Amino acid sequence: MSYTALYRKFRPAEFEDVKGQEHIVTTLKNQIKAGRIGHAYLFCGTRGTGKTTVAKIFAKAVNCEHPVDGSPCGECAMCKSIAAGTSMNVIEIDAASNNGVDNIREIREEVSYRPTEGRYKVYIIDEVHMLSSGAYNALLKTLEEPPEYVIFILATTEVQKIPVTILSRCQRYDFHRITIDTITARLEELMKQEQVDTEERALRYIARAADGSMRDALSLLDQCIAFYLGQKLTYDRVLDVLGAVDAEVFSRLLREILDQNVGQVLRTVEELVMQGRELAQLTADFTWYLRNLLLVQTSDNMEDVLDMSTENLVRLKEEAQMTEPEILLRYIRIFSELNSRLRFSTQKRVLLEVTLIKLCRPQMETEKDTLLDRIRALEKKVEEGSFSQPVQERGVYVNGDAPEPAPKPELPRALTEDVKQVVSQFRTIARDASGMLRNYLKQAKLSVGNQDQLLVVMPDEISAGVVGRESHRRELEELIENKIGKKVPVEVRQVEEGRQFEDSFVDLEKLIHMDITIED
Repeated sequence: MSYTALYRKFRPAEFEDVKGQEHIVTTLKNQIKAGRIGHAYLFCGTRGTGKTTVAKIFAKAVNCEHPVDGSPCGECAMCKSIAAGTSMNVIEIDAASNNGVDNIREIREEVSYRPTEGRYKVYIIDEVHMLSSGAYNALLKTLEEPPEYVIFILATTEVQKIPVTILSRCQRYDFHRITIDTITARLEELMKQEQVDTEERALRYIARAADGSMRDALSLLDQCIAFYLGQKLTYDRVLDVLGAVDAEVFSRLLREILDQNVGQVLRTVEELVMQGRELAQLTADFTWYLRNLLLVQTSDNMEDVLDMSTENLVRLKEEAQMTEPEILLRYIRIFSELNSRLRFSTQKRVLLEVTLIKLCRPQMETEKDTLLDRIRALEKKVEEGSFSQPVQERGVYVNGDAPEPAPKPELPRALTEDVKQVVSQFRTIARDASGMLRNYLKQAKLSVGNQDQLLVVMPDEISAGVVGRESHRRELEELIENKIGKKVPVEVRQVEEGRQFEDSFVDLEKLIHMDITIED
């Protein structure tokens, strides 16, 4: 006998075998037990959630000679003939290929004949949203007042396409996406029956990849078992078959993006491509990884929401400290858009590489969320009233005459030993900062304020906005305190547009270097 796919072999034969749709199963069983059977039902929901399966079980239950608690017995002649597909009482119609007026007219003619056996004729119309408008009109009258022995069950994945006139004549049942826990438990149960040795982690990944569809989960499992026939199905082997990537690679990739290391990012992509990883799956999984990081950042109690072990959750919380929520939101937006574009692209690798380069070079993007730091810096200047420079357009000064040139900065009378010590070791201190802060501090120059503060001067508004965040400024002060054992106040400034650093600030690094040279 030829091999039967797992999703066909283990298709539920009674209501008790249907997983994840208890709200529907209970209602239908109660209707059958009470004899309150409707004449038209609409089953809607995503693929692989059990719509057609439940329709067939319902068709068996209403015709069963000895129903058990509202569920078909599976032993009587009617149950066996419906299960074998030989019953004349259950008619399945694929609306995708039978969507014309003539097809519906045939149904209207057939319903006038009573069932040859059993109590009900059940019409199961799959993908009913594919019917033409003429077919819907032909179905309306029959659907509204069918003979007492006829039941219509309409199934669809796109309920929004069905006319309201049809919806109002049906009892609607929404099939939910099946949870990862439910799918995993079902797969474990079936693998024990099949006597296949599997890792729980591997089945859990398959359940997550199925995206709420039990049929997809069984198809993916079938594929993985076939590839490693006779061997234990481990997590790593599932990743190999499905072309997926482990979370450790995502952590490494995110660090490389935050460090703006374009070369290393592209080398990571090359490594994944050579391993045969599916780039669309990589993008979808990386988006999921970023989503998990964002959830960990925004709440302390995510154990029930995040589907992962305690060890992985601890590691995720550590990695969540690498970046800010606003940056994660931007990355999620970019990768979500990329994921939809990859489906129809013939140049998946090019699209992925261009996207990663843009993430490493945010100045290449013009979206609103990339300008968030610039806007914050400008708002801060407005609040402080620090717009002392007149606005110049095409050589004409808005405030009238050209301003007098700003005086040259005066040298400080004497630098404190603490400031000298910080300046001489600043580049070493900056290397210990977190990913994004460390990268921006490479552009910083140092000066001194009136109150002996250390001035960290950035070249533009964006970099000053990032380094000047309260969390980043505190982090820098703590790094300095840990290094020299003393607290030095830090203030972040920026070079005004159209000016050079030397026009407004004293370069402490050069000054201290000269002192050291003279002493030598």
